[in-house]
Amino acid sequence: MKIAPSILSADFAALGEAIARVEAGGADQLHVDVMDGRFVPNITIGPPVIESIRKRTRLPLDVHLMIVEPERYIETFVRAGADLVTVHAEACPHLHRTLHQIKEAGAKAGVALNPSTAPEAIEWVLDSLDLILVMSVNPGFGGQSFIPSALAKLRQIKTLVGNRPVEVSVDGGVNQDKAASLAQAGATTLVAGSAVFGSPDPAQAVKDLRSASEVLK
Repeated sequence: MKIAPSILSADFAALGEAIARVEAGGADQLHVDVMDGRFVPNITIGPPVIESIRKRTRLPLDVHLMIVEPERYIETFVRAGADLVTVHAEACPHLHRTLHQIKEAGAKAGVALNPSTAPEAIEWVLDSLDLILVMSVNPGFGGQSFIPSALAKLRQIKTLVGNRPVEVSVDGGVNQDKAASLAQAGATTLVAGSAVFGSPDPAQAVKDLRSASEVLK
């Protein structure tokens, strides 16, 4: 199981220190939420912050674009340091083209699905994917409660993916209590914000999440 702390829940005034803590705890990658106030009702960060993060860590950066017209900014985010760019199926009328644009820019390509979006929306682009991100909350804000139907969606996606080398990530309300059931349902990466950065010891929280995810294996 990979653990991807979401910096949305970190203290932005001490972001470098927060990243160092989760890196020391064995985090596998960092999840970076980019919001534009249009696709989701919140505004977060842009390429300059990602450039700064890139200078402070060697961890892969999964940049999650919760924005309209993501194809306009893909090259900019890859140049800033994104190793993986995840776009929303709902924001991409030409999803196949956008995924290949990400790969041509030099990054891995991911697709996120909102809670109400069926897995069939990505059935015909599975061979172009490196990652599928299942949103287990409605995107836009950290600290929300987990939507239980995400478990059934994960199981369906696991079947769709089959033997393809595609990571299946889940984001939203992820914590130690849910880690084992998420792993059993097919998740291979847990994105966690509040459960990690809201902890007194973020490094230990990363370790605890990983341990909890292995209980039912």
